[in-house]
Amino acid sequence: MGQGHGWEGAVLKLLRAKDFTFTVTDAEDVTPHYRRVHLTDGGMLAATGVHPTMWVRLWFDDAGRPHQRAYTLVDPDPAAGTFGLEFALHDGVASDWARAAKPGDTVEATVHGTGFERPAPGPSHLFAIADPASLPALNSLLDALDPVPATIWFEGDGDDLPFRTDPTRHDTRHVLRLDSGAHLVSRIRADLPGLLTATPDPYLWIACDTTTTRTLSSYVRRELGVPKQRVHALGYWRAG
Repeated sequence: MGQGHGWEGAVLKLLRAKDFTFTVTDAEDVTPHYRRVHLTDGGMLAATGVHPTMWVRLWFDDAGRPHQRAYTLVDPDPAAGTFGLEFALHDGVASDWARAAKPGDTVEATVHGTGFERPAPGPSHLFAIADPASLPALNSLLDALDPVPATIWFEGDGDDLPFRTDPTRHDTRHVLRLDSGAHLVSRIRADLPGLLTATPDPYLWIACDTTTTRTLSSYVRRELGVPKQRVHALGYWRAG
C-alpha cells in the first residue's frame, strides 16, 4: 500500500510501519460538526495490540495526491476487531470523507509512531489541555488513568461533544479560542502554577494546535520546572 502514499508512505515503509484497510460499518453525527465513524480493523488490533491514546494515519485521495491525517481510536475492541473514529468537521479532505462515509466504504491506514508510557509514579493529579481535535485521545487518557482526579482546560466549542468526564473528579474549564491560542496560554499561566503546588505527583498532557502546544510545553518545563518525564505534549493540528 505504501507505494500509493507518496514520499511520506515510502518513508514510513522504511521505518517498518504497518498498513491496513479499514471498512466502515456505520456512521453517526454526534453534533452538526462532530461525526463518529465505526469501522472494522482489517486485522490491525490483533497485529499491533492496543494502548491508551492509540492513533493511526488515514490516507485520503486529494485530487490524485495522497493526503494523510492522524486519528485516535475510540473504544477499540481487539476481540471483535472493531473501533470508532471521531472527526471534528471543517473544510478539508478528511472531513469530506467522514461526512460521506457509509457502510462498506474502505480507507487505508498506517500504524507507526503511536505509543503511551504510563507515568511512574502514577499521577496524583492530571492536568490536561485539549480541544475538539484531541477529545478522543483525552477521553482515552481519562479512561486509562481512572480514578485519578483531573483539571482540564478545553479550548473551543464543547457543546454536546462526547466528553467522558465525571464532575465528581474532573474540573473542566472551557476556554474560548481567541488570538490563535494566546488566550488559552494566558489562562494556563494564570491557573496552573498554584494548582501544581497543591499535588505531589502531577502529570501534564498537552494536546492542542502545534504552535500552542509547543508554547505551553516550553512554559511548563522551563518556567514551572516540571520534569520532561511528567509532561506529554503533542500538537494535534496546525493552524492555517
